[in-house]
Amino acid sequence: RIEVGQGTFVDARALPIALITLVEGGGAGLVAALVASAYRASLGGGGAPAGVVGLLATAGAATLALAWARRSGGVRSRHGFVLGAAVYVLTFASFLVLGARGFELFRRDWLPLLIVSVIGIGGFTRLFVDVVSAQAAEAARRDAAELRAVTLLARAAAHEINNALMVVAGGLAILARRLPAESEDAQWAERARDGVNKVKDIVMRMNMITQIEEVPGRGLLAPMLDIRRSSGAE
Repeated sequence: RIEVGQGTFVDARALPIALITLVEGGGAGLVAALVASAYRASLGGGGAPAGVVGLLATAGAATLALAWARRSGGVRSRHGFVLGAAVYVLTFASFLVLGARGFELFRRDWLPLLIVSVIGIGGFTRLFVDVVSAQAAEAARRDAAELRAVTLLARAAAHEINNALMVVAGGLAILARRLPAESEDAQWAERARDGVNKVKDIVMRMNMITQIEEVPGRGLLAPMLDIRRSSGAE
């Protein structure tokens, strides 16, 4: 708190309440504002009512700024600076409640209050946005590197499997022509060719992987790549 007169205080918690609301959401901001308001009310003094109203109004303004940010696709620096300006106006209003003495104090200290409100909230918001953007970029880089590693490995494996598969498919085709029709051996050869076609389909999907989708592990079976979903088949 900041003492502005004998027994009269102005609460300085508006800045963290605004930031908590803008970053964590309206619920967290409301909780922070209620806790700060209860503490401010317990301090008493002539500025207590104005302080409580100012803190709750700050949480409300920050909630509106958050709603605006969400409609705009996420919190950006401009939301923080506009919110800082709103908090500055609310601070001015809380000083006016104190009458001529409050106005005189605000006139004397308007620049530090402006810096704390606008530059403080806007600057911290900019820092938050930069950190979030950096984390998102790093996560995207890791995902891209992981996908590249998986696709390179899958294509290499598909190439080697396909080479061997062609030999097996060619041998089965020759064998099928030499086996008596409708014989048990011919039926087994046909099943083998069906198996070869299924493996061909798997190889084709291994060459078409565009994302990483996992099959959850079960028991002793570790999680593994879901080739069908990873290749966009589903």
